[in-house]
Amino acid sequence: MTPEYKAEKEASVSHLGGGGLWEINHVTLVAPKRQSFFKPYTLPAALTDFLLHCCGILFATTVYSSAPQVLNGLLILPTVAAVLQSPVKTDESSKPPVKPEADGKPAKAEDEKAASDMNPLPVKPFITTYRGAMMIITCTSILAVDFPVLPRRFAKTESFGMSLMDMGVGSFVFAAGIVAARQQLKEQQSGSPSFALRFKAAMRHSLPLFVLGFIRLWSVKGLEYAEHVSEYGVHWNFFFTLALLPPATALLQPVLRLIPSYGLLAFVLSGCWEMFYEIYPDIKAYIILSERKPGDWVSQNREGIFSFVGYLAIFIAGMGIGTGILPRDTEPKPAKPVEKDPMDEDAEWLTSILSQSAEQQPAAPTPMKPLKPEFPDTTFWNLVKWTGIWSILCVWAQWHYGPHLFVSRRMANLAYVIWVCAFNSAQLLIFCAIECVVFRDLYKAKDPETERQRVGDATSKVMHAFNRSSLAMFLLANLLTGLINMSVRTLYMGDVQAMAILVAYIGTICAVALLLDRHDISIKL
Repeated sequence: MTPEYKAEKEASVSHLGGGGLWEINHVTLVAPKRQSFFKPYTLPAALTDFLLHCCGILFATTVYSSAPQVLNGLLILPTVAAVLQSPVKTDESSKPPVKPEADGKPAKAEDEKAASDMNPLPVKPFITTYRGAMMIITCTSILAVDFPVLPRRFAKTESFGMSLMDMGVGSFVFAAGIVAARQQLKEQQSGSPSFALRFKAAMRHSLPLFVLGFIRLWSVKGLEYAEHVSEYGVHWNFFFTLALLPPATALLQPVLRLIPSYGLLAFVLSGCWEMFYEIYPDIKAYIILSERKPGDWVSQNREGIFSFVGYLAIFIAGMGIGTGILPRDTEPKPAKPVEKDPMDEDAEWLTSILSQSAEQQPAAPTPMKPLKPEFPDTTFWNLVKWTGIWSILCVWAQWHYGPHLFVSRRMANLAYVIWVCAFNSAQLLIFCAIECVVFRDLYKAKDPETERQRVGDATSKVMHAFNRSSLAMFLLANLLTGLINMSVRTLYMGDVQAMAILVAYIGTICAVALLLDRHDISIKL
């Protein structure tokens, strides 16, 4: 890569101001789709799955970026037709036989045993689809931004503004927080380990990310690869931010036990950091305007250092959402009828005899039970609650009569944290609502095997494969992005050539993910 072309590449992603909020919402609406008709999962079904979920997202962010509603309409029409079709008949012979008792009734002991075997933290297809869609849009964007076919308003902003890729970075951290909540819930059931063991486990998870961060740093500097320095800094990169999240969360674990809500802690943490920015306004000027002094490591990597607190708040907010949506919804138990005591009949007869003289008097009004409104403790209503809270806070933070903050991914300020949390909560709510409408009996299975089959039918194989090895696919996408950029001059390519390369690129990643999933291989970094 020549110095001139490297300078052009860096200029193409510098000094950008982003786009509009609703445009980002319209583009990402292409993601919520479902699978229930790919049976059996043959090669044409896999191709259709790839076109719907990978190419749909790719085309929404590129050639359909000016009119995402058109693409959404083209995808919704066949979806409505598929939903209106008659349901697929299941093979009755595949169902486990019911064991009768002597009187011909099902054995209650077997039913109770099957119910006790159900996983309290089941696999939920809408979470799998959400994380898979997030990974696909992330993988497509990191290469598409190098082509002119991706609008510059979708690339990462320089200092302030909203863009699709700004949201992608925050969504990656938010989704990582949801995954981390599973371990927190398991610890609540089995008992919390000591601080030393928790910190040791956190460092074990962080070590591979640190290694990847140093490998990326070496490759970028050694190959003279184009880099946007104001994104994280001269030496800092996104892998270092991800690597520091688990140990930082382990250090905050005593505080997490005291505060009843992860969401509240995330808001307080980001709010205090915003107050720090406001009390010391020179810090903002230092982050955005100051020069990078040679030999001063803090000055050269100030974006990555100062934005970490904001990303930590997003991670904790994701954990809060995860603790509310990962557990199985408990079904309300029907109230048992109260058995009437035979002695009560004598008491009622005696009362009626003694009260004959007072029949003409009006009966005293029966006191009503005090109303105690309770918010439904289910996954859907939990998402409704937090989507409403974060959305209200998002409007408040940017309101003219409120703090009137501007979103800044570079500083990961309060407005950015709230925007990321509101967006991802709303996305999860949409995915969950679709699941509740289309797959109503998903979690009503009587045994784990039946539920596993229903979950598989309700999940796209492509989404499942991307979710299963998400960080490995992200690493593969980074490697392929570097290889393509070192091989061809992406800035000078037309839309047709660019789309051909992008489809082949995301197709390669998808094929690797499906191949790993088919052979039951999970790559956990």
